[in-house]
Amino acid sequence: MDRMFRVLAFWTGIFSVLFFIGHMETMSLLFFAQTVILLGLSYLKLSERVYMYIFAGYCTLFFVGFTYYSIFLYVPGFH
Repeated sequence: MDRMFRVLAFWTGIFSVLFFIGHMETMSLLFFAQTVILLGLSYLKLSERVYMYIFAGYCTLFFVGFTYYSIFLYVPGFH
């Protein structure tokens, strides 16, 4: 399960770079922070149950935060 957190860290890192290239610095920093947190968690060698609880909390916070940002904060076409 710790390897899956490294996979998640890899993909959030990729999204961070893509958001940075797209001039979305706030989203890039948010995804970079997620990358660091997920990578740090992957090396803690926790039990599978704890990793599942952390992942469920991560999904909940991410979806709520991403929805809030994309609906209320992001202005399309603004440079």
